[in-house]
Amino acid sequence: MMILGLGDYIMMKDLFANLAIITSLLYLYTQFTKDYPLSTHSSLKVKLIAGILGGILSNILMQYGIHFEDLIVDLRQIPILLLSFYGGPLPPIIAMIMVIIGRFMIGVNVSAAASNIYIFIVAICSIYIFKARIPALAKIVVMISFSNIIFSIFLYYLTKDMQILLALLPIFWIISYLAGYIGFYMIRYSRRSQLLFKKYKIESTIDSLTGLNNVRKFDEVFNKLSNEVKINRKKLALMYIDIDFFKHINDTYGHLEGDKVLKDLGFILRKYTREDDIVSRNGGEEFTILLQDCDLRLAKEIAENIRNRVEHYDFILNNGQTIKLTVSIGLSSFNETTSDLTLLIDDADKALYTAKRSGRNKVCVCNSA
Repeated sequence: MMILGLGDYIMMKDLFANLAIITSLLYLYTQFTKDYPLSTHSSLKVKLIAGILGGILSNILMQYGIHFEDLIVDLRQIPILLLSFYGGPLPPIIAMIMVIIGRFMIGVNVSAAASNIYIFIVAICSIYIFKARIPALAKIVVMISFSNIIFSIFLYYLTKDMQILLALLPIFWIISYLAGYIGFYMIRYSRRSQLLFKKYKIESTIDSLTGLNNVRKFDEVFNKLSNEVKINRKKLALMYIDIDFFKHINDTYGHLEGDKVLKDLGFILRKYTREDDIVSRNGGEEFTILLQDCDLRLAKEIAENIRNRVEHYDFILNNGQTIKLTVSIGLSSFNETTSDLTLLIDDADKALYTAKRSGRNKVCVCNSA
């Protein structure tokens, strides 16, 4: 049985220090770049930043490597392998150049030249390995195995000391595999978690049927706009829209066809409102539109246009049948119909009730005759 000596423990400690640095800095990287994760389709700016950060990480690893006179053993190749895997050619090339410069700044000698040739070979070959049509984890294993083989050849050339080789290489191979796998897993896990978080965040504010804002998002936006209107003294109009006799559509054609009608109405509302208007489905067949910086005259024009478009629109059901329908719209405006912003919703709702009660398929304005 092989017993590790003091030198072996020191080598393990230094390489595990490299592993700890990689793990810590990769975690920080995934947190700070969660909105702009590196991929082959990333912008040039994102790729440049990733390459620079990878180069900095590799240079940090060199400072905490194992030193044998002029020779430095560390895990500087791992960031380059990960950059190749996620970012394509540009980021690892940038990191490679920074590593070469950093190594020569430590010392210009045969070991530095050999290690820079090694990192050049690793960077170029990892780019080609990334393009191979094999599973993702297999690419990581192949990349690390290839870099370890090249490292072993260069280390033998530089030392020719079998005692050092037998003590160092097994430790180096094991820890480099660990570093590569942990780095790959951390990035992959962080990205999946961030994507799920974004998905749930979007789904919590979006109506799944129509793709419009839901009532939670409506409340959030309304409160925000209310504060802005008070400060900037701008106008704010609100439309309440309800489909006339929607229950009859569900009872006659079924709920699936009713859902198709709701989706088509959502499309019409988006199409015939302004870019900055906030369109929401507040529940059932009830929709709202918040019109920012919009006076009552313009709001009435937009509402009447929507009412007219809906009336003349051919709603095609899933079974191919075409039906017609109408909407009733209630309208309130701060501060032309409503001086208290907290009553804007109630006033629009009252105006909608008036439109329903007075015959439907019409636009009614709060407090108007």
